Amino acid sequence: MAKKHDKFYNLLNNISVNLKEGSQFFTDYELKNVSDLKIFSEKMKEYESKGDTFVHEIIKELNDAFITPIEREDILALAMTMDDVIDGLEATAALFEMYSITQADEFMKKFVDAIHKSVLEIDKAIELLSNKKLPQLREHAIKIKDYESQCDNILRQSIKNLFNIEKDPIRIIQYKEIYENLENIADSCQTVANTLESIIMKNA
Repeated sequence: MAKKHDKFYNLLNNISVNLKEGSQFFTDYELKNVSDLKIFSEKMKEYESKGDTFVHEIIKELNDAFITPIEREDILALAMTMDDVIDGLEATAALFEMYSITQADEFMKKFVDAIHKSVLEIDKAIELLSNKKLPQLREHAIKIKDYESQCDNILRQSIKNLFNIEKDPIRIIQYKEIYENLENIADSCQTVANTLESIIMKNA
């Protein structure tokens, strides 16, 4: 039975590591010109596709498994919510390419910094889960929620600033969409945190 248990934790860990690597690439990649945008978008698509493969694997294993280490709904919820985060990053990279935005503004950088920190907390939490250290998950869930609150504030500031300084209506639409996309990614991170808290309660 132990191998069955390890399999699910390993698969969740694969999703988490891929998310962390994708988020790191998203955070570190320096856009200089339009040709960089294509590389940026295509690389994020690779991370997103890899994540989908891991999710399909977990679904297949859940269908075949008789016993799971935690409730199967929670395993699936963790896999799907982490996948939503990488999907959001990939979709944002695609928007940058679509709108030919080669320069991230200060608000985008603040969003990305908070999201990446959330992803690092998710990764630490999944590691603790694998080691069955459930009570310690809570501090990471709380930090993720704090970062999501920061992103709420950044969204308000960014949109207020956008309407104050930008005169081009097309640019307003494009930037607003990117800001909202980034805030949605923070929301997805918070959903991961909620799932972790649910697991703590059920298994305490």
